[in-house]
Amino acid sequence: MLLDMRPDTTIKVTRELRERISAAARGDSATVNQFLSGLMDEHDRSRRMAAAAEAMRSASPEVMEAYRREFRAWDVTDADGLENA
Repeated sequence: MLLDMRPDTTIKVTRELRERISAAARGDSATVNQFLSGLMDEHDRSRRMAAAAEAMRSASPEVMEAYRREFRAWDVTDADGLENA
């Protein structure tokens, strides 16, 4: 039953890796859990960005032109003078 599960668990890593992780976490003033969570967030973002880049590389010229038109249309909002609105 889920209510019986402990919230924490262990993973097996070499002592050397554990020390590297701990030192890096201390260097970031974070717990090991916070540090590893941040690494996973970075990893997930990197994979999403790589997938987006691949999708753009494989898109047809027509699709890319439509994307550029839409981007330009939205880009003008940066110059609308409403920075603090």
